[in-house]
Amino acid sequence: MTPWLEWGALAASVVIVGAYEYRAHVTGRRDALHQARFINARMRGAWVQAMSTQSGFEVVAVQALRNALMAATIAASTAALALMAALTIGGASIYTGLSHWPQSGLGPLHVVLGTLVVALLFASYTCAAMSMRFFSHATMIVAMPVASPERKRFNGVATHWVQRAGALYSWSLRLFLMVVPTVAGIVHPMALMPATLSLLVALHFFDQPPPEGAVAGPE
Repeated sequence: MTPWLEWGALAASVVIVGAYEYRAHVTGRRDALHQARFINARMRGAWVQAMSTQSGFEVVAVQALRNALMAATIAASTAALALMAALTIGGASIYTGLSHWPQSGLGPLHVVLGTLVVALLFASYTCAAMSMRFFSHATMIVAMPVASPERKRFNGVATHWVQRAGALYSWSLRLFLMVVPTVAGIVHPMALMPATLSLLVALHFFDQPPPEGAVAGPE
């Protein structure tokens, strides 16, 4: 199997995933009701606004954010464990490959794919950890009494933090899923494309909006 075909499979996989994410972003910006991630962002903002007007629900709001914080914690822990495993198994070979870059053959592709696995896992962990950070900050705000001047002053900040935390959590899961075709490419370069197409199917279901009519439009 020729090296250019293997490198072409990697390039095609990256382009396909990038094109999907770009199209999803453009479509969601044009109409938020056609992308689950944008619907969820709107829902998180509406939730914070609703909680900011309901006195006596501070504990409920904190508990809801704590549940989201725990979900992000699980994602961060999983990514960290996978990252440590990847570095333990392939860290030495990646370092050797980068230090003595081969000129041809399968070596360069394997080094690139191994490095990409580590980078994706680290990015997934970072996104989940940052999501935890923003959820934690938002928790301190929604724990304030609804009628207090401090709460009213920081309600907009809480909305922003919760939306940002949700987006980072979503990207953490997406980046973790992107490890699958990369690992498949390490096993065999020609497995990259089938695994990438399987990834797109999974992402497509991730982005599916609720049934038509389930989300009411602005009145």
